[in-house]
Amino acid sequence: MGTVTLGVSIAVPEPYGSLIQERRASFGDPAAYCIPTHVTLVPPTEVDGAALPAIEEHLATVASGCRPFPMRLSGTGTFRPLSPVVFVQVVEGASACAWLQKRVRDASGPLVRELQFPYHPHVTVAHGIAEEAMDTAYEELSEYRAEWSCASFALYEQGADGVWRKLHEYAFGGGDGLTDMPSQNTPLGHPASLRP
Repeated sequence: MGTVTLGVSIAVPEPYGSLIQERRASFGDPAAYCIPTHVTLVPPTEVDGAALPAIEEHLATVASGCRPFPMRLSGTGTFRPLSPVVFVQVVEGASACAWLQKRVRDASGPLVRELQFPYHPHVTVAHGIAEEAMDTAYEELSEYRAEWSCASFALYEQGADGVWRKLHEYAFGGGDGLTDMPSQNTPLGHPASLRP
């Protein structure tokens, strides 16, 4: 089967996902429609295609030990000058995302890998484009808001055309037995809102 490029992420649900893609495209980011709007758990990783069944089993096991948690996005941030990225900040749910990505990349599993940078959950809205466009993205989405209950993550594969496609979604099973998942006691409160 050869080598495949996989990623694991939490999808930003509709209508937010499409709206962020549209904004990303409006800033001139050519990757906008190739990458579903997401919070990364495992960045692009090359694996032997023959390992896919073991990876899928591992992800199903991790998901079965998780429970839904609130996710809230608010405002913008940037990794510049270290990395040419502008993002929407994860202001609630970040500790649960960090917990999840550690489980997915666990040394006992098939997706073990070192990260280039310390893990920082975020939603990319501009990457590798002109500085002026990056500044525009940072400013125009500075009051962006969205929130939802996260109840799954998904496995994606990057095609030869550069487009990321979902292979499988893994719904959370309730967290039985995994008592170290961060507590998320803050209620979602009001309905999600979008202020681009």
